[in-house]
Amino acid sequence: MLHILKNRDYAKLFGAQIVALLGSGLLTVALGLLAFDLAGARAGIVLGTAYTIKMVAYVGLSPIVQAAVQKWPRKRVLITADLIRAGVAMCLPFVTEIWQIYTLIFILQAASATFTPAYQAVLPDILPNESDYTRALSLSRLAYDLENLLSPAMAGILLVLVSYHTLFWGTVFGFLGSAVLVYLAMIPPLTATPERPFWDRATRGIRLYLATPRLRGLLALTFAAAAIGAFVLVNTVVLVRSSFGLNETGLALAMAAFGAGSMTAAFALPPLLDRVADRTVMLYAAGAMIVVGLGVGLWMMVALPDWALFLGSWAIIGGLYSAVLTPSGRLIRRSSDAADRAALFTAQFALSHACWLVTYPMAGYLGGIFGLSVALVVLSLMALVAGLIALKIWPQAQSR
Repeated sequence: MLHILKNRDYAKLFGAQIVALLGSGLLTVALGLLAFDLAGARAGIVLGTAYTIKMVAYVGLSPIVQAAVQKWPRKRVLITADLIRAGVAMCLPFVTEIWQIYTLIFILQAASATFTPAYQAVLPDILPNESDYTRALSLSRLAYDLENLLSPAMAGILLVLVSYHTLFWGTVFGFLGSAVLVYLAMIPPLTATPERPFWDRATRGIRLYLATPRLRGLLALTFAAAAIGAFVLVNTVVLVRSSFGLNETGLALAMAAFGAGSMTAAFALPPLLDRVADRTVMLYAAGAMIVVGLGVGLWMMVALPDWALFLGSWAIIGGLYSAVLTPSGRLIRRSSDAADRAALFTAQFALSHACWLVTYPMAGYLGGIFGLSVALVVLSLMALVAGLIALKIWPQAQSR
């Protein structure tokens, strides 16, 4: 898999992703501590609102911004987004009011909603060979999982030496480092595209996406993954601390198990996708994830699973979750030409986060009102419905 790093331009872009992710991880820790300083016991409400603002920016702004910068050179789009994110992070140590957090997070996430789909749309041109591109998708999945594991540890080490305000400066350097690496990479220019009205450009990606059967199937599978993934991300802390009665170490182990499963799948997927159609891999993975989610939820209605079994279940769910989502870039690449690729990646970015915008609060409210076992069963049943829809609307003829 790592042989694709011999492509120097891809290596620089992958390095940009790594340093930006590490900066974002430090930001997550620092933002939680800042919220607690400003709001005390109401910090959870502040963070919940900030993350809702993040999702709204992702869903609502990404198609609009993509249309606005469509004629810009792609390198300029990526560097500008990184510089805006660095500028916002530079302001965060000086925040004194909660409304300032909300404003800055909105600006930062609007820039991220510009950077991420533009970055994703560049990779197929840097790596025209599908096998290489598949390995790049797996490396990207690994990068996200490693960031989830390493950033909290890095933040914990730094907090022994410095105040949490210093973490924001780590975020600044992460985004600036990303901008430098993007600048050093050779990014092919886009071919000329027809002139279209702004609103047509802003909605074109979503219209093309929803008109393509395999991408409608991808959206349904993304919702299935988000339904069970949201339970893991929202309610694992409650399960570990309240149900199992364990401390922060137990929570770290549970999330590490989920991440380890995801990373294992990322390593296994490239050779598998060389032989097996994307549709087959994604549908089987979604089906298995639903079975495990339902099984654990129903078990929890009767008795608490053994701790080792719980960790194993979380690792399996993590692997299957990764197997559902990682091939999505291949489907978008296959469904688009160079002129529309950025619009389709932006549509996937917006629509996938719309799934999370629905499932995140559902996971929290269902768990809080009806109990964790009921929440997991309901979310797994929702994933089942989404999986059946994907099976119906994604024809076998478009299996790749």
